[in-house]
Amino acid sequence: MAGSRVSFAGGDVGPWRVLEQRAVRGDPLPAVERVTVATRGDAPPANGRAPAWSLDGVVSHLRYATRRDVDSLRPTELPLSRPEATRAVLIPIRKSAAWWALAQDERDEIFAARSRHSAIGLAYAGEIARKLYHSRDLGEPFDFLTWFEFEPSQATRFDELLAALRCTPEWGYVEREVEIHLLRDDAFGIAR
Repeated sequence: MAGSRVSFAGGDVGPWRVLEQRAVRGDPLPAVERVTVATRGDAPPANGRAPAWSLDGVVSHLRYATRRDVDSLRPTELPLSRPEATRAVLIPIRKSAAWWALAQDERDEIFAARSRHSAIGLAYAGEIARKLYHSRDLGEPFDFLTWFEFEPSQATRFDELLAALRCTPEWGYVEREVEIHLLRDDAFGIAR
């Protein structure tokens, strides 16, 4: 639903244990042990220090997807929070000033026609759940926060998805990107 605000907090508490955290481009985020995902109104994590970092985003209206993209995606799109999807990856991204200086139709031409971003994503929609949160208008350090969830058996497919997206013309406009691989733990210690 449009307007839903989500916070990702990295620290020493949370149900998502960090398996790997690395800067793909630009500055890294401070290293953390765990990540919490909270919607507005959720209680902050207890029994821990203040998070090392917190990133906010909102669900927004569709900006680049065509009706055809939406109609193709809906039947195969997986929901978030499936019990079997114990792996997740949070990828905060900031694009360059050159990207934002382009007119909407110019960005769309790079995103859709040249990079085929939606078509690439659609090929993985039945295996990997995804949610995009917009952060640019909130004054956050990243423009987008992309959250992926998948079953451990789909880790190689997830890597293929990232490789396909990162070799497109669109990725030439990414100036900061961090990749945080996570494992959901039950009771903060027993992996599912």
